[in-house]
Amino acid sequence: MSSRHNARKAAIQALYQWDLTGQEANEIEASFVQIHDMQNVDKRYLRMIIDGVPGNADALQAMIEPIIERPFKALDPVERAILRLGAYELRFLADVPTKVVLNEMIELAKVFGSDKSYKFVNSVMDKLAKSERTA
Repeated sequence: MSSRHNARKAAIQALYQWDLTGQEANEIEASFVQIHDMQNVDKRYLRMIIDGVPGNADALQAMIEPIIERPFKALDPVERAILRLGAYELRFLADVPTKVVLNEMIELAKVFGSDKSYKFVNSVMDKLAKSERTA
């Protein structure tokens, strides 16, 4: 696995914790780094995500809510974390190819989500990509 993929996996866990606890992102990052093996993790990328997603949470939610057919808070917390990360990468990290963002979010949903989460994530991310990027 690439160091960026591992950073995304770590970020999903940290964003999940942030969503459920409301703890500051930098506190979550500090405790996460102490507990987990960070040897093959792109730490700069992880930090960018952990800072960027909570810092843009309202804008990311505004991107996602028109696409889903239920309130954002009604989503499973894992799905919220994955969709926020995907929306963040699409909007703010133009150097990451759209296909990579979509594939990574689907893989994260398969790892962390319920049995059918990846289908939901795939559908939402596809619509987000079409609205955020032209390619």
